[in-house]
Amino acid sequence: MVKRIGILTSGGDCAGLNAVIRAVTIRATNQYGWKVYGLRDGTLGLMKDPIDSVELKPENFDGNLMRMGGTFLGSNNKGNPFGIIKKDGKKIEKSELVIQSIKKLKLDVLIGIGGDGSLKYLQALTKKG
Repeated sequence: MVKRIGILTSGGDCAGLNAVIRAVTIRATNQYGWKVYGLRDGTLGLMKDPIDSVELKPENFDGNLMRMGGTFLGSNNKGNPFGIIKKDGKKIEKSELVIQSIKKLKLDVLIGIGGDGSLKYLQALTKKG
């Protein structure tokens, strides 16, 4: 059975993110035959309809991409699925939508690359889902 991995970057942008995405993609696809999906703009990509994702393959990672700083998937610090605050001050809960998106993509694993806040949201999602 082919496993399906989702990977997202969340929080502030920093150097080395593309290298991590590349390493996961190459190991998962070449060594294990798994499929890898990049989720654009962190958890925000999981809150969109259609889900903002792209299948990642080793050939996606050329020398130019590896010299770029940050993450080609995009990142954000406004993707808290437990309380997005709109312009009018209203708070919207979207954690169920994120969980349903993960199920729609049939992901066996979700790899989150980010800081304390981002990983805290992802941990809370695992407890809920």
